[in-house]
Amino acid sequence: MASSAMQNQILAGTKVLDLTRVLAGPWCTQALADMGADVYKIERPGVGDEMRHSPPFLKDPQGNPTRETPSYVAVNRGKRSLAVDFTKEAGRKLILELAAQCDVLAENFKVGDLKRYGLDYESVRAVNPGIVYCSITGYGQDGPYASWPGYDPVLQAVSGIMSTCGLPDDQPGGGPMRSMVPLVDVMTGMISTSAILAALLHRRNTGQGQHIDVALLDVAVTATNYMAQNYLSTGATPRRAGNGSHLFAPSNSFPCADGPLLIQIGNDGQWVKLCKALDREIWLSDPRFSSNSERVRHAAELNEEVRAVTRTLQRSKLTQALGEAGVPCGPVNNINETFEHEQVKHRGLRAEVEHPVLGTLPVLRSPFRFSETPVQMKAPPLLGADTDAVLGGELGLSGEALSALRAQGVLG
Repeated sequence: MASSAMQNQILAGTKVLDLTRVLAGPWCTQALADMGADVYKIERPGVGDEMRHSPPFLKDPQGNPTRETPSYVAVNRGKRSLAVDFTKEAGRKLILELAAQCDVLAENFKVGDLKRYGLDYESVRAVNPGIVYCSITGYGQDGPYASWPGYDPVLQAVSGIMSTCGLPDDQPGGGPMRSMVPLVDVMTGMISTSAILAALLHRRNTGQGQHIDVALLDVAVTATNYMAQNYLSTGATPRRAGNGSHLFAPSNSFPCADGPLLIQIGNDGQWVKLCKALDREIWLSDPRFSSNSERVRHAAELNEEVRAVTRTLQRSKLTQALGEAGVPCGPVNNINETFEHEQVKHRGLRAEVEHPVLGTLPVLRSPFRFSETPVQMKAPPLLGADTDAVLGGELGLSGEALSALRAQGVLG
């Protein structure tokens, strides 16, 4: 029985059938689990999600190696793992029976793959007309590239994101650069979560389920935002600016005596505050820096002026002084430094859950915060850990039936 805390979660009572793997889809279903949904993660018997095979492999509290990985932990909190092979007819029937009881089905198979097993939207809708069915693919459900596989780095390239990142071609080390942070996958997970929640609201109001088509390509292209809009409005292709900006100046990473500091001036008021904080009010009377448009035009000269000041100063002291003065800035941290940041600690972005093999497990805190229905994070599941409990408890299969299915290779 769910605790009162779990019952108070915003999606308590919502059932999600999770046929997603790797990152974008699991990020979405993890968000739903954090908000209280009961998420049934379907995994291949003996194999599981691809993220279970991405090193490094974690050790248990006694130092023994396990098969658990940080990449799986990162996007599978709070789910229940069922090891079911739905390429077999008996497995397909089990998944369809579960789908008939669920509110949401999320999947990220290539277009047409699930139709082969009778688990496509039309087949599922036939047994559950109110289902919210979310399909996540690289290029969408239609079009000349619909059947192509799509991964985050590929979509960073195709969408133009890579062309905007990195140093200009005429500088040493210049050229397009991808982000190691899987931005397209994470954004796609966020869009999928939003779309599912909107579709659930629509169903509550109308009784209608629907099919959601989320494409990494769509998310990546729209994420180029003002740069794409500038192109559409003017025909000008955005140029790479390294850590700089085409919109504001100064806006760059500036060296300090003990590490780089990112300063982002977004308006003239902040510019005045920066000049005063750096004791360089003389810049306020320099015609090259008299307005944001002039500062952008003379950004190279302005950056050199700012660097000449910052490179002699201690980063922590400068960060504190600028922050207190109302100047947007922040140290360019590595991940280790990030988790030592005072505000990161205050916000509890390093959380802990109890894992059945790994013991007390540090995890990233969910970004969703609700005053009345707080998230309740739980550990990610072991492969197939909930197969018998769900199929026996939810579908009513007997122990003998489960054993028979396991003997046939349908269950793990």
